[in-house]
Amino acid sequence: MPRDLAHIENAHVEEAYARWAPIYDLAFTAVMAPGRRAAVAAAQRLGGKVLDVGVGTGLELPMFDAEVELVGVDLSEPMLRRAQDRIARDSLSRVKGLCVMDATRLAFADGAFDSVVAPYVLTVVPDPHATMAELARVTRVGGEIVLVNHVGAEAGPIAWVERWLGKRAASLGWRPEFPWAILGDWIAGRKDLKLVERRKIAPLGLFTLTRIEKLF
Repeated sequence: MPRDLAHIENAHVEEAYARWAPIYDLAFTAVMAPGRRAAVAAAQRLGGKVLDVGVGTGLELPMFDAEVELVGVDLSEPMLRRAQDRIARDSLSRVKGLCVMDATRLAFADGAFDSVVAPYVLTVVPDPHATMAELARVTRVGGEIVLVNHVGAEAGPIAWVERWLGKRAASLGWRPEFPWAILGDWIAGRKDLKLVERRKIAPLGLFTLTRIEKLF
């Protein structure tokens, strides 16, 4: 795990999201909708096959065009059950499968997807670098990894609140503190990857959209 990150384990995530599952949509639909829409728009530009990592209850699945072939994975089975209900209710034939899967051990071949989208995932996983390595592995050459994530404030009252909440990361199921350097330095150290976009998105710039191209 990168230094300076609060310790989280898969067991913490599974337990937390089993609790969150019944109320997740109610709690997070509105605040995260702009980020999901932005991530979907970026990820489906290349068409073809898209892997949705951390698909959760499937809030972004109806946002994808019908021509895209989607596979969703998540560590939380209770969340995936709700995603499956959404697929059936909304007749989302674009979704070709949902799997319980650890993002650091994806059961897909190298270069299997044209793009990989991971909304609000890096602050949840135990090892962001190992997760990113897997996302890069399953992305084809010329494809893209699309992330939406909260990036921690560097100073001020918000930074203080994030540090306070960071001490409770295990019970929350995510890390409120997440410096850009954790991701930015890792990308810079990978010659096969290129940062092509980084921008703040609504609401209030709380989240950052990141696009990364797989060069070779």
